[in-house]
Amino acid sequence: MKYLTYRNGDKMPIIGLGTWKSEPGDVYDAVIEAVKMGYRHIDCAAIYQNEKEIGKAFKYLFDNNIVKREDLWVTSKLWNNSHKEEEVIPAIKQTLEDLQLEYLDLYLIHWPVALKHDVTFPEKGDDFISLNDVPLSETWKGMEKTLAEGLAKHIGVSNFNSDKLQKVVDSANHNPEMNQVELHPLLPQNDLMDYCNGMGIHMTAYSPLGSRDRDDQMKKENEPNMFEIPDLKDAANSLNISVPQLLIAWGVNRNTAVIPKSVNPDHMKSNLEAAEIDLSKEMMEKIESAGEQFRYVDGSFWTMEGSPYKMEDLWETV
Repeated sequence: MKYLTYRNGDKMPIIGLGTWKSEPGDVYDAVIEAVKMGYRHIDCAAIYQNEKEIGKAFKYLFDNNIVKREDLWVTSKLWNNSHKEEEVIPAIKQTLEDLQLEYLDLYLIHWPVALKHDVTFPEKGDDFISLNDVPLSETWKGMEKTLAEGLAKHIGVSNFNSDKLQKVVDSANHNPEMNQVELHPLLPQNDLMDYCNGMGIHMTAYSPLGSRDRDDQMKKENEPNMFEIPDLKDAANSLNISVPQLLIAWGVNRNTAVIPKSVNPDHMKSNLEAAEIDLSKEMMEKIESAGEQFRYVDGSFWTMEGSPYKMEDLWETV
């Protein structure tokens, strides 16, 4: 397994098991099976609404001496309705209770979007809070407290563009160490990656396979299926690997963590094996030029009528 190394020397396995969209019941078995086959990095989030199930899996793994807590890297995320400084510690404590853990290895602000505390997912514009009222700098102070209290070992963000990252950095005592965003050959995000590399911020690729199993209401018409793009199929065939393995290996070869989600043991195994696939510079370029740019998780659900958030505020301008 390859690793990303943090400023204090901590090492995060570069391939993790994503748990977004994994149903309770399925996710319990998936986490146990993944750890047994060698996964040591599990990516979670409060909004996935399956952390209690994952916590039961962790307890089983620890109680049966399959792994120790220190053998695992566990990430979770602060949901949008707990962005006020005083709400962050209660939120991470709830996540830790659900996961049956004493600390997280990495805690991320899930989105640069704030909701009222009693709102899980917005239904109207009035459900939002503007970043003018709860700025990211305030949320980051709460995140820094999770470090000070030993509840998280590392902190970072998710779905942040370089402008919003810079706003956090400008007021931070402890800079973000991770930015988890959608990354794949149709959305390489090179400018954002250059910014993060220059700031010493690691990156994690979510939806590295195109998030084909997300809710239909989140999908657009005629979405590209990366598994069927001719140049990607040709590249995978030339290396005698699958297209999913090619996509994961592309992310690993860029030195980004990759968190493909699966509850299928065969898929989990082949995903994990992709960490060992080395790609030439020419192959990397061929993969990245295989199709038109496309963002699968576009954040449009935050931009309903009356919302203070606009699409142009979320992502890089290019």
